[in-house]
Amino acid sequence: MDLKKLASRLIPDKNLLPPEEYEKIYPERDIDKGAEVTRLAPSPTGFIHLGNLYSALADERAAHTSGGIFYLRIEDTDEKRKVEGAVESVIRSLKYFGLKFDEGAEIDSPLNKYGPYYQRQRAEIYRSFVKKLIEEGLAYPCFCTAEELDAVREKQTENKQTTGYYGAYAKCRNLSEEQIYKNLDEKKPFVIRLKSQGSIENKFTFRDAIKGDITVTENDQDVVILKSDGIPTYHFAHAIDDHFMRTTLVIRGEEWLSSLPIHLELHKVLGFKPPRYAHTCSLMKMDGETKRKLSKRKDPELSLDYYRKAGYYPLAVVKYLMTVLNSNFEEWSLKNPDADYRDFKFKIDKMGKSGALFDLEKLCDVSKTEISKLSAEECYGFLNSWVEEFGTDTDKARFKDKEYLVKILNLIMGTGGKKRRKDIERAEQGVRLIEYFFDDLCNHYDKFRFDDKTVTAVLEGFAKVYDPADDNSAWFAKLKAVASNAGFAAEMSEWKAHPENYKGSVSDAAEILRIAITGKANSPDLCTIMGILGKERCLKRLNSENCISLNKAQTE
Repeated sequence: MDLKKLASRLIPDKNLLPPEEYEKIYPERDIDKGAEVTRLAPSPTGFIHLGNLYSALADERAAHTSGGIFYLRIEDTDEKRKVEGAVESVIRSLKYFGLKFDEGAEIDSPLNKYGPYYQRQRAEIYRSFVKKLIEEGLAYPCFCTAEELDAVREKQTENKQTTGYYGAYAKCRNLSEEQIYKNLDEKKPFVIRLKSQGSIENKFTFRDAIKGDITVTENDQDVVILKSDGIPTYHFAHAIDDHFMRTTLVIRGEEWLSSLPIHLELHKVLGFKPPRYAHTCSLMKMDGETKRKLSKRKDPELSLDYYRKAGYYPLAVVKYLMTVLNSNFEEWSLKNPDADYRDFKFKIDKMGKSGALFDLEKLCDVSKTEISKLSAEECYGFLNSWVEEFGTDTDKARFKDKEYLVKILNLIMGTGGKKRRKDIERAEQGVRLIEYFFDDLCNHYDKFRFDDKTVTAVLEGFAKVYDPADDNSAWFAKLKAVASNAGFAAEMSEWKAHPENYKGSVSDAAEILRIAITGKANSPDLCTIMGILGKERCLKRLNSENCISLNKAQTE
Protein backbone atom coordinates (compact mmCIF):
# COMPACT_ATOMS: atom_id res chain seq x y z
CA MET A 1 0.00 0.00 0.00
CA ASP A 2 1.27 3.46 -0.89
CA LEU A 3 1.08 5.07 2.55
CA LYS A 4 2.16 8.52 1.34
CA LYS A 5 -0.67 8.50 -1.18
CA LEU A 6 -3.12 7.37 1.51
CA ALA A 7 -1.89 10.07 3.91
CA SER A 8 -2.44 12.73 1.23
CA ARG A 9 -5.95 11.43 0.60
CA LEU A 10 -6.85 11.36 4.30
CA ILE A 11 -5.08 14.64 5.15
CA PRO A 12 -5.38 16.66 1.91
CA ASP A 13 -4.09 19.94 3.40
CA LYS A 14 -1.47 21.21 0.97
CA ASN A 15 0.11 23.86 3.16
CA LEU A 16 1.02 21.80 6.20
CA LEU A 17 4.53 22.32 7.49
CA PRO A 18 6.74 19.24 7.79
CA PRO A 19 6.69 17.99 11.41
CA GLU A 20 10.38 18.72 11.91
CA GLU A 21 9.79 22.42 11.25
CA TYR A 22 7.94 22.74 14.55
CA GLU A 23 11.12 21.90 16.43
CA LYS A 24 12.53 25.17 15.05
CA ILE A 25 9.36 27.18 15.68
CA TYR A 26 9.16 26.00 19.29
CA PRO A 27 12.76 25.60 20.46
CA GLU A 28 13.86 24.47 23.88
CA ARG A 29 13.22 27.15 26.51
CA ASP A 30 16.08 29.24 27.77
CA ILE A 31 15.73 28.38 31.44
CA ASP A 32 18.04 27.07 34.12
CA LYS A 33 18.65 23.37 34.49
CA GLY A 34 16.14 21.90 36.89
CA ALA A 35 13.58 24.65 36.32
CA GLU A 36 10.13 23.16 35.78
CA VAL A 37 7.69 24.16 33.05
CA THR A 38 4.17 23.30 34.21
CA ARG A 39 0.72 24.01 32.89
CA LEU A 40 -2.89 24.23 33.85
CA ALA A 41 -4.89 22.87 30.93
CA PRO A 42 -8.63 22.98 31.65
CA SER A 43 -11.49 22.43 29.24
CA PRO A 44 -13.58 25.62 28.84
CA THR A 45 -16.64 24.17 30.56
CA GLY A 46 -17.18 27.09 32.96
CA PHE A 47 -16.87 25.04 36.15
CA ILE A 48 -13.61 25.48 38.01
CA HIS A 49 -13.46 23.63 41.28
CA LEU A 50 -11.28 23.03 44.31
CA GLY A 51 -9.48 20.17 42.58
CA ASN A 52 -8.42 22.58 39.81
CA LEU A 53 -7.07 25.03 42.38
CA TYR A 54 -5.33 22.17 44.21
CA SER A 55 -3.56 21.07 41.02
CA ALA A 56 -2.92 24.64 39.87
CA LEU A 57 -1.25 25.48 43.18
CA ALA A 58 0.99 22.43 42.84
CA ASP A 59 1.81 23.45 39.24
CA GLU A 60 2.51 27.06 40.19
CA ARG A 61 4.66 26.18 43.20
CA ALA A 62 6.62 23.51 41.30
CA ALA A 63 7.36 26.01 38.53
CA HIS A 64 8.12 29.09 40.59
CA THR A 65 10.02 27.33 43.38
CA SER A 66 12.41 26.03 40.72
CA GLY A 67 12.62 29.28 38.74
CA GLY A 68 10.50 27.91 35.91
CA ILE A 69 7.34 28.76 33.94
CA PHE A 70 3.65 28.24 34.73
CA TYR A 71 1.36 28.63 31.72
CA LEU A 72 -2.33 28.31 30.80
CA ARG A 73 -3.45 26.13 27.91
CA ILE A 74 -7.10 25.69 26.96
CA GLU A 75 -8.04 22.21 25.79
CA ASP A 76 -11.08 23.07 23.70
CA THR A 77 -11.14 20.08 21.37
CA ASP A 78 -14.71 19.30 22.49
CA GLU A 79 -16.64 22.21 20.98
CA LYS A 80 -19.96 21.00 22.40
CA ARG A 81 -18.88 21.56 26.00
CA LYS A 82 -17.54 25.07 25.49
CA VAL A 83 -19.03 27.77 27.72
CA GLU A 84 -18.62 31.44 26.87
CA GLY A 85 -16.50 33.30 29.44
CA ALA A 86 -15.07 30.07 30.86
CA VAL A 87 -11.45 31.03 30.19
CA GLU A 88 -11.88 34.42 31.82
CA SER A 89 -13.50 32.64 34.78
CA VAL A 90 -10.44 30.40 35.20
CA ILE A 91 -8.05 33.36 35.14
CA ARG A 92 -10.25 35.43 37.45
CA SER A 93 -10.72 32.61 39.96
CA LEU A 94 -7.02 31.79 40.20
CA LYS A 95 -6.11 35.48 40.39
CA TYR A 96 -8.51 35.81 43.36
CA PHE A 97 -6.44 33.18 45.16
CA GLY A 98 -3.16 34.86 44.22
CA LEU A 99 -2.02 32.47 41.47
CA LYS A 100 -0.67 34.10 38.35
CA PHE A 101 0.33 32.62 35.02
CA ASP A 102 3.59 33.55 33.32
CA GLU A 103 2.14 33.01 29.86
CA GLY A 104 -0.75 31.42 28.02
CA ALA A 105 -4.30 31.91 26.83
CA GLU A 106 -5.58 35.46 27.39
CA ILE A 107 -2.39 36.29 29.32
CA ASP A 108 -0.58 39.44 28.23
CA SER A 109 3.03 38.34 28.49
CA PRO A 110 6.27 38.76 26.52
CA LEU A 111 6.83 35.03 27.13
CA ASN A 112 3.94 34.08 24.82
CA LYS A 113 6.14 32.41 22.21
CA TYR A 114 4.74 28.90 22.39
CA GLY A 115 1.13 29.52 21.36
CA PRO A 116 -1.51 29.48 20.18
CA TYR A 117 -2.64 28.34 23.60
CA TYR A 118 -6.06 27.15 22.40
CA GLN A 119 -5.95 23.65 20.95
CA ARG A 120 -8.49 24.32 18.21
CA GLN A 121 -6.13 27.00 16.90
CA ARG A 122 -3.31 24.44 16.64
CA ALA A 123 -5.15 22.08 14.25
CA GLU A 124 -2.47 22.33 11.52
CA ILE A 125 0.23 21.13 13.89
CA TYR A 126 -1.77 18.06 14.87
CA ARG A 127 -2.74 17.25 11.29
CA SER A 128 0.89 17.43 10.23
CA PHE A 129 1.80 14.76 12.76
CA VAL A 130 -1.24 12.62 12.00
CA LYS A 131 -0.17 12.64 8.36
CA LYS A 132 3.34 11.58 9.37
CA LEU A 133 2.01 8.66 11.42
CA ILE A 134 -0.15 7.48 8.51
CA GLU A 135 2.89 7.61 6.22
CA GLU A 136 4.82 5.51 8.74
CA GLY A 137 2.02 2.93 9.03
CA LEU A 138 1.40 3.91 12.65
CA ALA A 139 -2.11 5.29 12.09
CA TYR A 140 -5.05 4.34 9.90
CA PRO A 141 -8.60 5.38 9.00
CA CYS A 142 -11.53 3.80 10.84
CA PHE A 143 -15.00 3.82 9.27
CA CYS A 144 -16.89 2.12 12.11
CA THR A 145 -20.21 3.70 12.98
CA ALA A 146 -21.32 4.57 16.50
CA GLU A 147 -23.79 1.68 16.35
CA GLU A 148 -21.04 -0.77 15.43
CA LEU A 149 -18.83 0.44 18.25
CA ASP A 150 -21.70 0.16 20.73
CA ALA A 151 -22.30 -3.43 19.61
CA VAL A 152 -18.62 -4.27 20.13
CA ARG A 153 -18.70 -2.71 23.61
CA GLU A 154 -21.81 -4.70 24.55
CA LYS A 155 -20.21 -7.95 23.38
CA GLN A 156 -17.02 -7.23 25.32
CA THR A 157 -19.02 -6.44 28.44
CA GLU A 158 -21.03 -9.66 28.11
CA ASN A 159 -17.80 -11.64 27.74
CA LYS A 160 -16.25 -9.77 30.68
CA GLN A 161 -13.46 -8.50 28.45
CA THR A 162 -11.67 -5.16 28.45
CA THR A 163 -13.73 -2.73 26.41
CA GLY A 164 -12.18 -0.81 23.56
CA TYR A 165 -10.89 -1.00 20.00
CA TYR A 166 -8.05 -3.50 19.94
CA GLY A 167 -6.92 -6.84 18.58
CA ALA A 168 -9.68 -8.80 16.87
CA TYR A 169 -12.12 -6.01 17.66
CA ALA A 170 -10.09 -3.47 15.65
CA LYS A 171 -12.20 -4.11 12.55
CA CYS A 172 -10.63 -1.41 10.34
CA ARG A 173 -7.02 -2.01 11.36
CA ASN A 174 -6.27 -4.37 8.48
CA LEU A 175 -8.54 -3.05 5.75
CA SER A 176 -7.11 -3.55 2.29
CA GLU A 177 -6.18 -0.62 0.10
CA GLU A 178 -9.19 -1.37 -2.07
CA GLN A 179 -11.57 -1.35 0.92
CA ILE A 180 -10.16 1.91 2.28
CA TYR A 181 -10.48 3.77 -1.02
CA LYS A 182 -13.94 2.32 -1.63
CA ASN A 183 -15.09 3.72 1.71
CA LEU A 184 -13.50 7.06 0.94
CA ASP A 185 -15.09 7.20 -2.49
CA GLU A 186 -18.45 6.51 -0.88
CA LYS A 187 -17.71 9.46 1.43
CA LYS A 188 -18.11 7.42 4.57
CA PRO A 189 -17.18 9.41 7.70
CA PHE A 190 -13.95 8.29 9.30
CA VAL A 191 -11.63 8.94 12.20
CA ILE A 192 -7.90 8.31 12.39
CA ARG A 193 -6.73 5.75 14.92
CA LEU A 194 -3.32 4.98 16.34
CA LYS A 195 -2.06 1.58 15.26
CA SER A 196 -0.87 0.52 18.68
CA GLN A 197 2.41 -1.38 18.91
CA GLY A 198 1.85 -2.48 22.50
CA SER A 199 0.66 -5.67 24.17
CA ILE A 200 -1.18 -6.10 27.45
CA GLU A 201 1.06 -9.09 28.06
CA ASN A 202 3.97 -6.69 28.58
CA LYS A 203 4.44 -4.75 31.80
CA PHE A 204 7.08 -2.22 32.73
CA THR A 205 8.00 0.02 35.65
CA PHE A 206 7.21 3.71 35.41
CA ARG A 207 8.57 6.35 37.79
CA ASP A 208 5.77 8.67 38.90
CA ALA A 209 7.03 11.94 40.41
CA ILE A 210 4.60 11.58 43.33
CA LYS A 211 3.73 7.90 43.68
CA GLY A 212 7.19 6.53 42.89
CA ASP A 213 7.65 3.31 40.93
CA ILE A 214 4.42 1.89 39.58
CA THR A 215 3.84 -1.11 37.31
CA VAL A 216 2.23 -0.22 33.99
CA THR A 217 0.81 -2.46 31.25
CA GLU A 218 1.58 -1.51 27.66
CA ASN A 219 -1.21 0.08 25.66
CA ASP A 220 -2.87 -2.10 23.05
CA GLN A 221 -5.83 0.17 22.29
CA ASP A 222 -6.10 1.69 18.83
CA VAL A 223 -7.33 4.99 20.22
CA VAL A 224 -8.76 7.75 18.06
CA ILE A 225 -6.22 10.50 17.49
CA LEU A 226 -8.12 12.60 14.94
CA LYS A 227 -11.90 12.95 15.01
CA SER A 228 -14.13 13.11 11.95
CA ASP A 229 -14.26 16.92 12.17
CA GLY A 230 -10.48 17.11 11.75
CA ILE A 231 -9.90 18.05 15.41
CA PRO A 232 -7.65 15.79 17.51
CA THR A 233 -8.65 13.97 20.65
CA TYR A 234 -7.29 15.10 24.01
CA HIS A 235 -4.82 12.21 24.12
CA PHE A 236 -3.10 13.16 20.88
CA ALA A 237 -3.25 16.93 21.27
CA HIS A 238 -1.82 16.97 24.79
CA ALA A 239 1.20 14.87 23.76
CA ILE A 240 2.08 17.29 20.95
CA ASP A 241 1.37 20.41 22.98
CA ASP A 242 3.35 19.31 26.01
CA HIS A 243 6.31 18.60 23.74
CA PHE A 244 6.25 21.84 21.78
CA MET A 245 5.37 24.01 24.77
CA ARG A 246 8.35 22.30 26.36
CA THR A 247 6.46 21.10 29.43
CA THR A 248 8.76 19.29 31.83
CA LEU A 249 6.26 18.23 34.50
CA VAL A 250 2.58 17.27 34.14
CA ILE A 251 0.70 17.28 37.44
CA ARG A 252 -2.74 15.72 37.16
CA GLY A 253 -5.31 13.68 39.09
CA GLU A 254 -4.82 9.97 39.68
CA GLU A 255 -7.89 9.25 37.53
CA TRP A 256 -5.52 9.75 34.56
CA LEU A 257 -3.32 6.83 35.58
CA SER A 258 -5.41 4.49 33.43
CA SER A 259 -4.56 6.64 30.38
CA LEU A 260 -0.84 6.72 31.12
CA PRO A 261 0.02 3.76 28.80
CA ILE A 262 -1.73 5.53 25.91
CA HIS A 263 0.12 8.77 26.55
CA LEU A 264 3.50 7.10 26.86
CA GLU A 265 2.98 5.22 23.60
CA LEU A 266 1.90 8.39 21.81
CA HIS A 267 5.09 10.15 22.88
CA LYS A 268 7.08 7.14 21.70
CA VAL A 269 5.54 6.91 18.22
CA LEU A 270 5.81 10.69 17.82
CA GLY A 271 9.50 10.54 18.68
CA PHE A 272 9.13 12.77 21.75
CA LYS A 273 10.67 12.45 25.17
CA PRO A 274 7.68 12.46 27.54
CA PRO A 275 7.49 14.96 30.37
CA ARG A 276 7.61 13.70 33.93
CA TYR A 277 4.14 12.76 35.15
CA ALA A 278 2.96 13.33 38.71
CA HIS A 279 -0.43 11.91 39.65
CA THR A 280 -2.05 13.61 42.63
CA CYS A 281 -4.31 11.78 45.05
CA SER A 282 -8.01 12.66 45.15
CA LEU A 283 -9.39 15.21 47.60
CA MET A 284 -11.41 13.36 50.22
CA LYS A 285 -13.75 14.30 53.05
CA MET A 286 -15.14 12.51 56.07
CA ASP A 287 -18.75 11.39 55.62
CA GLY A 288 -19.68 10.02 59.00
CA GLU A 289 -17.09 7.37 59.81
CA THR A 290 -15.89 6.89 56.23
CA LYS A 291 -13.81 8.86 53.76
CA ARG A 292 -15.06 9.56 50.26
CA LYS A 293 -14.09 11.72 47.29
CA LEU A 294 -15.45 15.25 47.14
CA SER A 295 -18.41 15.26 44.78
CA LYS A 296 -19.83 18.01 42.53
CA ARG A 297 -23.32 16.75 43.29
CA LYS A 298 -23.03 16.32 47.05
CA ASP A 299 -20.47 18.89 48.19
CA PRO A 300 -20.96 22.62 47.53
CA GLU A 301 -17.47 23.23 48.93
CA LEU A 302 -15.99 21.66 45.80
CA SER A 303 -16.90 24.76 43.77
CA LEU A 304 -14.52 27.72 44.03
CA ASP A 305 -17.54 30.02 43.93
CA TYR A 306 -18.46 28.59 47.34
CA TYR A 307 -15.33 30.14 48.90
CA ARG A 308 -15.80 33.49 47.20
CA LYS A 309 -19.48 33.78 48.12
CA ALA A 310 -18.85 32.73 51.73
CA GLY A 311 -15.88 35.11 51.85
CA TYR A 312 -13.05 32.84 52.90
CA TYR A 313 -9.83 34.79 53.01
CA PRO A 314 -8.06 33.81 49.75
CA LEU A 315 -4.62 33.44 51.33
CA ALA A 316 -6.11 31.16 53.97
CA VAL A 317 -7.51 28.80 51.31
CA VAL A 318 -4.10 28.69 49.62
CA LYS A 319 -2.23 28.11 52.88
CA TYR A 320 -4.61 25.35 53.89
CA LEU A 321 -4.20 23.66 50.50
CA MET A 322 -0.44 23.91 50.99
CA THR A 323 -0.80 21.80 54.15
CA VAL A 324 -2.68 19.23 52.06
CA LEU A 325 -0.10 19.34 49.25
CA ASN A 326 3.03 19.07 51.39
CA SER A 327 2.87 17.37 54.78
CA ASN A 328 5.72 19.45 56.20
CA PHE A 329 4.19 22.84 55.29
CA GLU A 330 2.15 23.16 58.48
CA GLU A 331 5.19 22.66 60.70
CA TRP A 332 7.15 25.19 58.63
CA SER A 333 4.28 27.68 58.83
CA LEU A 334 4.07 27.40 62.64
CA LYS A 335 7.80 28.10 62.88
CA ASN A 336 7.53 30.99 60.40
CA PRO A 337 4.10 32.56 61.13
CA ASP A 338 4.89 35.84 59.39
CA ALA A 339 6.71 34.40 56.37
CA ASP A 340 5.30 34.42 52.85
CA TYR A 341 4.14 30.90 52.00
CA ARG A 342 6.11 31.25 48.75
CA ASP A 343 9.30 31.06 50.82
CA PHE A 344 8.49 27.43 51.64
CA LYS A 345 10.52 24.94 49.60
CA PHE A 346 7.69 23.07 47.93
CA LYS A 347 8.56 19.58 46.70
CA ILE A 348 6.55 17.29 44.47
CA ASP A 349 7.87 14.16 46.17
CA LYS A 350 6.45 15.38 49.49
CA MET A 351 2.90 15.19 48.14
CA GLY A 352 0.66 12.46 49.53
CA LYS A 353 0.48 9.12 47.76
CA SER A 354 -3.06 8.32 48.98
CA GLY A 355 -6.31 10.28 49.41
CA ALA A 356 -5.82 13.79 50.82
CA LEU A 357 -8.36 14.68 53.51
CA PHE A 358 -9.96 18.10 53.05
CA ASP A 359 -11.26 19.46 56.37
CA LEU A 360 -13.50 22.54 56.10
CA GLU A 361 -13.33 23.16 59.86
CA LYS A 362 -9.56 23.28 59.75
CA LEU A 363 -9.75 25.70 56.82
CA CYS A 364 -11.97 27.94 58.98
CA ASP A 365 -9.31 27.92 61.71
CA VAL A 366 -6.62 28.88 59.19
CA SER A 367 -8.88 31.63 57.84
CA LYS A 368 -9.44 33.03 61.35
CA THR A 369 -5.69 33.12 61.95
CA GLU A 370 -4.89 34.83 58.65
CA ILE A 371 -7.65 37.45 59.03
CA SER A 372 -6.49 38.16 62.60
CA LYS A 373 -3.11 39.24 61.19
CA LEU A 374 -4.68 42.04 59.15
CA SER A 375 -4.81 45.64 60.28
CA ALA A 376 -8.28 47.10 60.76
CA GLU A 377 -7.83 49.00 57.48
CA GLU A 378 -6.86 45.82 55.61
CA CYS A 379 -9.76 43.92 57.14
CA TYR A 380 -12.13 46.70 56.09
CA GLY A 381 -10.82 46.38 52.52
CA PHE A 382 -11.36 42.60 52.57
CA LEU A 383 -14.89 42.81 53.99
CA ASN A 384 -15.83 45.74 51.77
CA SER A 385 -14.75 43.91 48.60
CA TRP A 386 -17.02 41.03 49.60
CA VAL A 387 -19.89 43.41 50.37
CA GLU A 388 -19.54 45.10 46.99
CA GLU A 389 -19.95 41.77 45.20
CA PHE A 390 -22.22 39.73 47.47
CA GLY A 391 -23.63 42.01 50.17
CA THR A 392 -27.16 43.37 50.51
CA ASP A 393 -28.04 46.99 49.80
CA THR A 394 -28.08 47.52 53.58
CA ASP A 395 -24.56 46.09 53.87
CA LYS A 396 -23.33 48.39 51.10
CA ALA A 397 -24.87 51.46 52.75
CA ARG A 398 -23.26 50.62 56.08
CA PHE A 399 -19.81 50.05 54.61
CA LYS A 400 -19.71 53.51 53.08
CA ASP A 401 -18.77 54.86 56.51
CA LYS A 402 -15.20 53.61 56.50
CA GLU A 403 -14.11 55.56 59.58
CA TYR A 404 -16.87 54.01 61.70
CA LEU A 405 -16.15 50.51 60.34
CA VAL A 406 -12.41 50.77 61.04
CA LYS A 407 -13.18 51.81 64.62
CA ILE A 408 -15.38 48.71 65.00
CA LEU A 409 -12.81 46.41 63.45
CA ASN A 410 -10.04 47.72 65.69
CA LEU A 411 -12.14 46.50 68.60
CA ILE A 412 -13.32 43.23 67.05
CA MET A 413 -9.78 42.28 66.03
CA GLY A 414 -8.08 43.44 69.22
CA THR A 415 -5.52 45.47 67.30
CA GLY A 416 -4.62 47.46 70.40
CA GLY A 417 -3.71 44.45 72.52
CA LYS A 418 -0.84 41.99 72.53
CA LYS A 419 -3.06 39.04 71.61
CA ARG A 420 -5.19 39.46 68.51
CA ARG A 421 -8.77 38.23 68.55
CA LYS A 422 -9.83 35.55 66.05
CA ASP A 423 -13.56 36.24 65.82
CA ILE A 424 -13.77 36.58 62.03
CA GLU A 425 -13.37 33.41 59.95
CA ARG A 426 -14.77 34.67 56.62
CA ALA A 427 -16.25 37.82 55.14
CA GLU A 428 -19.93 36.88 55.26
CA GLN A 429 -19.70 35.83 58.90
CA GLY A 430 -17.66 38.95 59.73
CA VAL A 431 -20.23 41.27 58.17
CA ARG A 432 -23.02 39.61 60.16
CA LEU A 433 -20.89 39.59 63.32
CA ILE A 434 -20.82 43.38 63.50
CA GLU A 435 -24.46 44.03 62.62
CA TYR A 436 -25.30 45.05 66.19
CA PHE A 437 -23.23 48.18 65.66
CA PHE A 438 -25.83 49.41 63.17
CA ASP A 439 -29.33 48.32 64.16
CA ASP A 440 -31.34 50.65 66.40
CA LEU A 441 -32.26 47.55 68.37
CA CYS A 442 -30.56 44.18 68.05
CA ASN A 443 -32.23 41.80 65.62
CA HIS A 444 -30.99 38.68 67.41
CA TYR A 445 -30.84 37.85 71.11
CA ASP A 446 -29.24 35.11 73.11
CA LYS A 447 -31.62 34.09 75.90
CA PHE A 448 -31.48 35.82 79.28
CA ARG A 449 -30.73 33.32 82.05
CA PHE A 450 -32.51 35.36 84.74
CA ASP A 451 -36.11 36.38 85.45
CA ASP A 452 -37.62 39.59 84.10
CA LYS A 453 -37.38 41.37 87.46
CA THR A 454 -33.66 40.72 87.74
CA VAL A 455 -33.03 41.72 84.13
CA THR A 456 -35.00 44.94 84.63
CA ALA A 457 -33.04 45.78 87.79
CA VAL A 458 -29.70 45.46 85.98
CA LEU A 459 -30.74 47.30 82.81
CA GLU A 460 -32.59 50.18 84.47
CA GLY A 461 -29.97 50.48 87.17
CA PHE A 462 -27.14 50.82 84.66
CA ALA A 463 -29.12 53.14 82.36
CA LYS A 464 -29.40 55.64 85.24
CA VAL A 465 -25.65 55.80 85.88
CA TYR A 466 -24.18 55.26 82.39
CA ASP A 467 -21.84 57.99 81.21
CA PRO A 468 -19.97 57.49 77.90
CA ALA A 469 -17.15 59.66 79.28
CA ASP A 470 -16.28 56.96 81.85
CA ASP A 471 -13.12 54.96 81.29
CA ASN A 472 -13.14 51.19 81.72
CA SER A 473 -12.37 51.40 85.43
CA ALA A 474 -15.19 53.83 86.22
CA TRP A 475 -17.56 51.91 83.90
CA PHE A 476 -16.86 48.64 85.70
CA ALA A 477 -17.18 50.22 89.17
CA LYS A 478 -20.70 51.35 88.24
CA LEU A 479 -21.54 47.88 86.92
CA LYS A 480 -20.44 46.30 90.21
CA ALA A 481 -22.65 48.71 92.17
CA VAL A 482 -25.65 47.98 89.95
CA ALA A 483 -24.96 44.23 90.16
CA SER A 484 -24.83 44.36 93.95
CA ASN A 485 -28.15 46.25 94.15
CA ALA A 486 -29.74 43.58 91.91
CA GLY A 487 -28.60 40.70 94.14
CA PHE A 488 -25.31 39.71 92.46
CA ALA A 489 -21.91 39.38 94.11
CA ALA A 490 -19.89 42.48 93.23
CA GLU A 491 -16.62 40.62 93.79
CA MET A 492 -15.78 37.24 92.33
CA SER A 493 -14.16 36.19 95.63
CA GLU A 494 -17.51 36.72 97.42
CA TRP A 495 -19.32 34.64 94.82
CA LYS A 496 -16.85 31.77 95.05
CA ALA A 497 -16.94 31.79 98.86
CA HIS A 498 -20.75 32.02 99.29
CA PRO A 499 -22.59 31.38 96.02
CA GLU A 500 -25.76 30.51 97.94
CA ASN A 501 -26.10 34.15 99.05
CA TYR A 502 -26.31 35.58 95.52
CA LYS A 503 -28.21 35.28 92.24
CA GLY A 504 -24.90 35.13 90.47
CA SER A 505 -21.59 36.94 90.05
CA VAL A 506 -20.83 40.35 88.58
CA SER A 507 -19.93 38.57 85.32
CA ASP A 508 -23.51 37.23 85.17
CA ALA A 509 -24.83 40.76 85.57
CA ALA A 510 -22.46 41.86 82.80
CA GLU A 511 -23.92 39.14 80.58
CA ILE A 512 -27.41 40.64 81.00
CA LEU A 513 -26.04 44.02 79.98
CA ARG A 514 -24.09 42.48 77.09
CA ILE A 515 -27.13 40.68 75.67
CA ALA A 516 -29.19 43.87 75.86
CA ILE A 517 -26.53 45.89 74.02
CA THR A 518 -25.23 43.36 71.49
CA GLY A 519 -27.74 40.50 71.52
CA LYS A 520 -24.86 38.15 72.35
CA ALA A 521 -23.69 36.55 75.59
CA ASN A 522 -20.09 36.93 74.42
CA SER A 523 -18.48 39.92 72.72
CA PRO A 524 -15.37 42.09 72.79
CA ASP A 525 -14.97 44.75 75.48
CA LEU A 526 -18.49 45.98 76.29
CA CYS A 527 -17.43 49.40 77.54
CA THR A 528 -15.72 50.11 74.21
CA ILE A 529 -18.70 48.76 72.26
CA MET A 530 -21.03 51.14 74.11
CA GLY A 531 -18.64 53.99 73.43
CA ILE A 532 -18.74 53.25 69.68
CA LEU A 533 -22.55 52.91 69.66
CA GLY A 534 -23.08 56.19 71.46
CA LYS A 535 -25.27 57.05 74.47
CA GLU A 536 -28.58 57.49 72.64
CA ARG A 537 -28.46 54.07 71.00
CA CYS A 538 -27.25 52.40 74.20
CA LEU A 539 -30.04 53.87 76.33
CA LYS A 540 -32.57 52.74 73.74
CA ARG A 541 -31.23 49.20 73.98
CA LEU A 542 -31.20 49.33 77.79
CA ASN A 543 -34.96 50.02 77.80
CA SER A 544 -35.93 46.94 79.80
CA GLU A 545 -39.51 46.66 78.57
CA ASN A 546 -38.54 46.65 74.88
CA CYS A 547 -35.47 44.52 75.47
CA ILE A 548 -37.26 41.79 77.43
CA SER A 549 -40.11 41.74 74.90
CA LEU A 550 -37.77 41.39 71.92
CA ASN A 551 -35.66 38.79 73.72
CA LYS A 552 -38.69 36.61 74.45
CA ALA A 553 -40.02 36.95 70.90
CA GLN A 554 -36.73 35.71 69.43
CA THR A 555 -35.77 33.00 71.93
CA GLU A 556 -39.08 31.29 72.63
